[in-house]
Amino acid sequence: QVQLVESGGGLVQAGGSLRLSCATSRSIFSFNTMGWYRQAPGKQRELVAIITRNGDTNYGDSVKGRFTISGDNAKSTVYLLMNSLKPEDTAVYYCNARLVPLYDFWGQGTQVTVSS
Repeated sequence: QVQLVESGGGLVQAGGSLRLSCATSRSIFSFNTMGWYRQAPGKQRELVAIITRNGDTNYGDSVKGRFTISGDNAKSTVYLLMNSLKPEDTAVYYCNARLVPLYDFWGQGTQVTVSS
């Protein structure tokens, strides 16, 4: 089975930084992509960032230039470094691991709250 466990969420002030971690139960290279999505109350879940096996990345427009996704295979962990946080970044952040087209795994989510 595949397990994804997020950590690092919390309460920060606008302009601050936070790093989220997603620990996996298997090699991150076993997935086509890993990524982060977020969902705010009353909103659709949206893409934050994706990283491929080759290290290529893609970001949602609202976080480009502020967030950075990275992976550490030795630790079987994917990170999301969030800088210059804004109140509109407040959401539950979910880790995703995808093995196209067979499997799509999700973590439990971690709350990020940014105060103004």
